[in-house]
Amino acid sequence: MTAPAPAVRPPILSRTLLLRFVSLVGSSISFYLPLAVVPLYADAIGARATAGLATGGLLITTVLCELATPRMVARIGYRSALAVGLVLLGAPALALLADASVPLLVAVSVVRGIGFAICVVAGGALTAALIPSERRGEGLAIVGLVTGVPSLLALPAGVWVAQRWGFDVVFVVTALAPILTLPTIFALAVPQAPTGRRHGPLRGLREAALMRPAAVFAASACAAGVVVTYLPLALRERAGWIAPAALLLHSAAATLTRWIAGRIGDRRGQTGLLTPGLALSIVGMAALAVTASPWAVLAGAATFGSGFGILQNATLALMYSRVHETRYSTVSAIWNAAYDLSMAVGAIGAGLLVSGVGFTAAFLLTAIAMLPALAVTRREVVSAALTTDRG
Repeated sequence: MTAPAPAVRPPILSRTLLLRFVSLVGSSISFYLPLAVVPLYADAIGARATAGLATGGLLITTVLCELATPRMVARIGYRSALAVGLVLLGAPALALLADASVPLLVAVSVVRGIGFAICVVAGGALTAALIPSERRGEGLAIVGLVTGVPSLLALPAGVWVAQRWGFDVVFVVTALAPILTLPTIFALAVPQAPTGRRHGPLRGLREAALMRPAAVFAASACAAGVVVTYLPLALRERAGWIAPAALLLHSAAATLTRWIAGRIGDRRGQTGLLTPGLALSIVGMAALAVTASPWAVLAGAATFGSGFGILQNATLALMYSRVHETRYSTVSAIWNAAYDLSMAVGAIGAGLLVSGVGFTAAFLLTAIAMLPALAVTRREVVSAALTTDRG
């Protein structure tokens, strides 16, 4: 008797997915390039207290629109939704060239939040549908690399460019990066978008199987909002290279571990990655509190980024595995809403803390606030073990 031939794993990359990568890169640059620059810009125009408000406004608007985007996709389809999102993400940044005022800064952030919401929900569901289910974890990890490399470069580069060439250069690139990718959207051969009310996110918000992984990721994302908003300000009195280097290490570690987590998760399961990812996030955030030591800050940024990257991939892949393909936009909306709402809470909450207790205490309290999420990861591990035993 001949041994059965090994199963052939379907390829991850296709022409349509490669074409989709172009707009992914453009939207990633547009989002991350000004993210750490906006607090510096607010400080430069004499409105340091609004730094968290601008970041928080962008992210809260993003969350509200993310929950509505699945209905938009059902009405106009993936391609049109993505095109609208890319324009709204980029174009408003040009308004900051004309006026340096707090109301305009907040308004631009709000409109960009709407665009980003459409891009991540519609684009996330489309991208997941283009990846074979057998290799979704690894496929999402590749997507993470495609978006992670631009964010890895853009987050610290935004600060570096603003310091050397001014804020206007950052805002122009922020506007052009997504708009120039529009031709690739109209060249996409996209699957049919789901239709009907049953594809809204409200049903998913009542499902513990989706909300538990989202809650674990939210704990780390909350700390990420603190890092990208206030780490450059906390290090402003230190050597000029420390803040960009820390942000670079954070992004690089997140990109690398997201890819590693994807490969491990497809083979051994995503649930086992939750606790290590959260533990690394907590330890890294605590190390970042030692702002007087450049090496502690750099090590903390790398450690936090590692945990954040693991949780990014593991939680998203786990949530997609628990729904039918027609509900991918629901998963994308819930996961991205958890991401952005938590970053907003972190940015706004840390802003309130910093004025009273300082950066070090605010960073330490952020690390402590993540501890309860370990109980959720434990519940997921026990649930997965019981499911395996029953199987």
